[in-house]
Amino acid sequence: MKKGLYALSFGTFGLGIAEYIMMSILPDVAADFGVSLPETGHLISAYALGVCVGAPLLVIVTRNWPLKTILYALMTLFIVGNLVTTLSPNYWLTLCARFVSGMPHGAYFGTGVIIANHLAEKGKSTSAVATMVMGMTVANLMGVPLGNLLGHYLSWRVVFAFATVWGLVTVWFICRWIPVLPAMPKTNMKGQFRFLKKPQPWLLAAATVLGNGGIFCWYSYINPLMTDVSGYPVGVMPILMLLAGGSMCVGNYLGGVLSDRFTPARVSMLTQLVACLSLLSIFLMASYAWLSLLLMCITTGCLFALSSPQQLLLLRHSPGGELMGGAMVQLAFNLGNALGAFFGGLPIDAGWGVRYSALIGSLFALVGTLVFVVFIRRYERNE
Repeated sequence: MKKGLYALSFGTFGLGIAEYIMMSILPDVAADFGVSLPETGHLISAYALGVCVGAPLLVIVTRNWPLKTILYALMTLFIVGNLVTTLSPNYWLTLCARFVSGMPHGAYFGTGVIIANHLAEKGKSTSAVATMVMGMTVANLMGVPLGNLLGHYLSWRVVFAFATVWGLVTVWFICRWIPVLPAMPKTNMKGQFRFLKKPQPWLLAAATVLGNGGIFCWYSYINPLMTDVSGYPVGVMPILMLLAGGSMCVGNYLGGVLSDRFTPARVSMLTQLVACLSLLSIFLMASYAWLSLLLMCITTGCLFALSSPQQLLLLRHSPGGELMGGAMVQLAFNLGNALGAFFGGLPIDAGWGVRYSALIGSLFALVGTLVFVVFIRRYERNE
């Protein structure tokens, strides 16, 4: 069982590198192509757009395929996108390649959650999903900082060459460690989306957008907050980011273990509440350096503590459309990231100061907590 989950985790590690590394190497890419930094930022948006378009499109195409075959197809698309990014001679081809690289992201998670649920021991489904998600947290902890160094001192293309090779390694481990599993019960296209007629998946998606968006209101601007408000030197930020990545790993582990014991819905609700209080505390006390650091670790831990229980919840509440339900979480995560960065920037643009981004984020997380309260009262009372 564990080997199969680790194979899935290798895939999420590669996806994490491809998604997050561009944020830290933008200046190098901009200099190579001779374009402005804001224009280069579209390479981040292209990946996110690929996630949003690719998830429903690939689910429709592959819905009746064997699960292991779907993983092969998704990793092949990932490899092609990153290989073209590595070799791309110009900005526009890179933009298209980033879109292609993002397309398998949501569908991989959707398929991976179903496989992890198959491989899990009885009563350990959320922990199994957390093991799969672990690759994403390790990417934030180690892969992105290392990729930043390689990109800066060698070439940003080396990072995507590594992602390409890692995709091939992942295919090998999928082949060796994941057993052959049957396809999901056959459904037509309409059947894949029938679960969306019920309110449960929409409530879960809304809670995911609000929770993730709330944390990203603050996390998108963590660098100026920690340096300008908390008083940390700029040179210390890589160490702080390592601590944040470590907290994500711990949060992911705790989210899985606690959800198996207390149910995913309740753990998600309480985690959102902790994130709300933590963000409010950052707004009030960010000027205390040690406290700001502690609150950073708590909040980034909450970010990934939400991941595996929310993945499993949407899987359970998408009968007949499990692939789309699993992928829907990634759509909600990415939408939350985008909305969080936008709304978190509004008080900064208004001249209120960067700490107000955390206050906006706490309001997002509070509403997300209330959505979970409604969900639990209506649909989880008997758990």
